[in-house]
Amino acid sequence: MFKVCFSVLLSMLIFSCANKRKRMADDAFLNLIPKPVSAYRTQGYFELGSGISVYVADGNARVLYIADILAKILKPVTNVKITTEKNDRLKSGIQFITVNDSLLGTEGYELQITDSFITIKAQQPAGFFYAVQTMRQLVPPRNKNNGTKDWIIAACTIKDYPLYAIRGSMLDVSRHFFGVDDVKKYIDHLAAYKMNTFHMHLSDDQGWRIEIKKWPKLTQIGGSTQVGGGKGGFYTQEEYKEIIQYAAQRFITVIPEIDMPGHTNAALASYPELNCNPKDPIPKLYTGTEVGFSTLCTTNEKVYAFVEDVITELAALTPGPYLHIGGDESLVTPKEEYIKFMNRVQPIVTKYGKQVIGWDEIATATLQPGTIAQHWADTLNPVKAVAQGAKIIMSPSTRVYLDMQYDSTTKLGLNWASYIEIDQSYNWNPAALVNGVEQSAIVGIIAPLWTETIVTMSDIEYMLFPRLLSYAEIGWSPLANRSWDEYKNRLAHHGLYLKSQNINFYKSLQINWK
Repeated sequence: MFKVCFSVLLSMLIFSCANKRKRMADDAFLNLIPKPVSAYRTQGYFELGSGISVYVADGNARVLYIADILAKILKPVTNVKITTEKNDRLKSGIQFITVNDSLLGTEGYELQITDSFITIKAQQPAGFFYAVQTMRQLVPPRNKNNGTKDWIIAACTIKDYPLYAIRGSMLDVSRHFFGVDDVKKYIDHLAAYKMNTFHMHLSDDQGWRIEIKKWPKLTQIGGSTQVGGGKGGFYTQEEYKEIIQYAAQRFITVIPEIDMPGHTNAALASYPELNCNPKDPIPKLYTGTEVGFSTLCTTNEKVYAFVEDVITELAALTPGPYLHIGGDESLVTPKEEYIKFMNRVQPIVTKYGKQVIGWDEIATATLQPGTIAQHWADTLNPVKAVAQGAKIIMSPSTRVYLDMQYDSTTKLGLNWASYIEIDQSYNWNPAALVNGVEQSAIVGIIAPLWTETIVTMSDIEYMLFPRLLSYAEIGWSPLANRSWDEYKNRLAHHGLYLKSQNINFYKSLQINWK
């Protein structure tokens, strides 16, 4: 009798565990963020057993690197072996195949999972990388309550590619400085959600954060403080190159920003000759948060020599195509002088092979061909930019400023633009936000995180998550695929994934977290 009961109980337990595994695999498939262009559930499950092989058909070095990333993701649940041999008759395992499919572009991928094998197809390495990010989410989240063995992945077919070319976030390292390790973690967060752009705000009134060898006092003096009077810091050129390389390995382009002619007190305190009257008292280092009080002397030829030196060194350090020259909130710069300054600085950037990006105020000047205006406030400016043939990055402060509080109870952040709850971060269309700026004029979306109140990595994560997921989906997924009611449910399940990664995130009451 006992043996019969035990056998029945054991069978029930096995059945229950099997059903739980299937339910978790199904949930993972249904709750992908960003939502794929097309995703179809097919019959069966792929077992993550031991000894799985990953085949890379063409032996491409970058694809091999991506295969290794996948192996590391799967390592806690299986013993993965990577081989470069081609296996056209694959009966089991995981295979990377380079294909010629114009629909996929440079970042798209196709993922086919059956009960026996997984096939990942892409035209370019970036596509394979983003397929792996999808795979990362298809593996059910692991925690101390559900163990780490015997996982399964739902069989499915996914075809996916991005809506916008530029998808990313900005980190202000000037108001508060964040070291290389923190920056790398920030980059990892972006990469996990198929974002391809990291905008670094490297200079402001409170601090100059990038070493310029020809002007060493910029970091010796200008890099020595931050908001609240902390010790500040800066990146050596070697550290900056390390960040660049780390980002490139994750298919992320770094956009460096040197804000000018305003937001320049750190530079002015370092080199008094950049002021209009060097005989005036040297500006003091600034640790507050007010803006709009500083400006380079736009009538001083020494300023343009300074600007060219900075751009020369920064352009040489930055392999990406962009260099950001700021241009916002130059409130004490005479309007005509601001225009003259921007008209002189833009050609310096293009001279060194970079494409100009500036905050939307630059549209009041004559824009160089190829210039991109980053919209953040005044809706007239992006219209002016488009009228000059410029493209637009959408960063509207009322929707995507990550330093804005969630609501009145949020202890971090500010609220001068808006409170931005999760529904407000998700429920908008970049192509319908500004009359006169249509889809064809928009190259992407960047969500800035200004750091007046942000001090630690935990602070960063709290303001990033879960709003970053909204911006990732807006940048990647077709508008027709997006629905707030449906997204709320996906995000609720995704909370388990965030918890499994030990990410400090805001538990919005708008979401019924699982």
